Amino acid sequence: MELGVQWFIATAVRQNILSTANCRALIEHTGDDVALLSLAQVVLDSGLSTDLETIQNLVDYAVNQARSGQIPSQLFSIDSEIPSLEGAERLSDGQAAELMAELLQAIRVSGASDLHLSACSQPFVRRNLVVEKFGNYVLTAEDSQKLNTALLSEEQKALFEKRHDLDFAMSLGDDESRVRANLMVHKDGVAGSYRIVPDKIRTLEELGFSTKNSATISKMLDNHNGLILVTGPVNSGKTTTLAALVDIVNRKRKDHVIMVEDPLEIVQKSLGCNITQREVGAHTKSFATALKGALREDPDVIVIGELRDLETIEMAITASETGHLVIGTLHTIDASSTLNRLLDVFPPSQQQQIRTMTAGSLRGIICQKLLPRVDSGVVAACEVLTAHIAVSNLISEGKTHQLKAVMQTGSRMGMCTMDQSVYELFENGYIAYETTVANLVEDEYLRKLQTKLAVDAAAAAAADAPKKKGWFK
Repeated sequence: MELGVQWFIATAVRQNILSTANCRALIEHTGDDVALLSLAQVVLDSGLSTDLETIQNLVDYAVNQARSGQIPSQLFSIDSEIPSLEGAERLSDGQAAELMAELLQAIRVSGASDLHLSACSQPFVRRNLVVEKFGNYVLTAEDSQKLNTALLSEEQKALFEKRHDLDFAMSLGDDESRVRANLMVHKDGVAGSYRIVPDKIRTLEELGFSTKNSATISKMLDNHNGLILVTGPVNSGKTTTLAALVDIVNRKRKDHVIMVEDPLEIVQKSLGCNITQREVGAHTKSFATALKGALREDPDVIVIGELRDLETIEMAITASETGHLVIGTLHTIDASSTLNRLLDVFPPSQQQQIRTMTAGSLRGIICQKLLPRVDSGVVAACEVLTAHIAVSNLISEGKTHQLKAVMQTGSRMGMCTMDQSVYELFENGYIAYETTVANLVEDEYLRKLQTKLAVDAAAAAAADAPKKKGWFK
């Protein structure tokens, strides 16, 4: 949904120009990719509002807000828009499935990223990294069991009953609106966590990467072999970044791309490339099995949703050495820990060999995390490492702890550390002082931050001095 449309809807609801129910109906009727002017025309044509001047002013405001790049904090109120969950245990299976579908659509339109339904707990969502409870009803064990299993197939229900854990993804009426879910059993009953998958593939700039970082990352994808890693902690946006990378390849190259995910989240349509997407469990036994098969399927690019075990990592490194571009993800916090994680899964007798292989095949590492913006929404801070002779030598010699120094001095090659990225976000006004301090590690940048604050305070005092002098007169 374009930013101007988001501002149009959020403002119309806040100023009582349109009801939330009307706005939700508009979205469902026009689709998420509707243009702002087209949406405004539908409002007038349908009679939802006959005040042309008010709608024109609303359009102008939405356009100005969109130009600023700010994101409205929410489109709809969670409390007023979600269906009631009370008494869900008494619903039939069909009614429970309809309620869950309606709930997930409401959460998606509200701008939340996650929905959590747990036995003996009040439901809540996560929006802009913040947890928000909704409703006053605490789900019973029976409610949670009914709701969380309502959308499962019989095979999935049997698997969940056997394992007490289940990962899956599903569409919300079409392939572009999808949800990734995890079900588990805890001491009070069943709990479900639902991640709202973006309904469109965003560019790197739309995800919050700077123009410079976007150019560096795009250049990495010009390689026809080697290893590119996208890393970060849980809920850091790795999936959307990975989708953006595949989209770049899809638009600028004519290759065969094989993607292996668990579960399959963002659906990629073949454009310049032929894209094959496989889901672990549904289409293949494991990442390692899929990767072994991929090497016999004439791929140019192999995308691995997660490098989670020794066999998968070893095959990925081997594939990157034998003429394939391999893109994968890891749950690590910086470039150094990424390489240590990659190497430490191997037994000591293999580590030198793998270190040498990695030094020769690595093309780049993108490590990211999401931070709350000062206005609303989130913004990505990132650490970018690109491969060159100095980096390869440090990796092969086991001196990965020195990579940060190389990145600090490698800005001409497009590299940056996480601290550099965080400080730049603060300088550009995207994140607050408290957020900046909490995410800076190096003393150098903490001192730089304090110096900037002191200089800004002195400049503000100097600018205010003539006014004070006038007052005393």
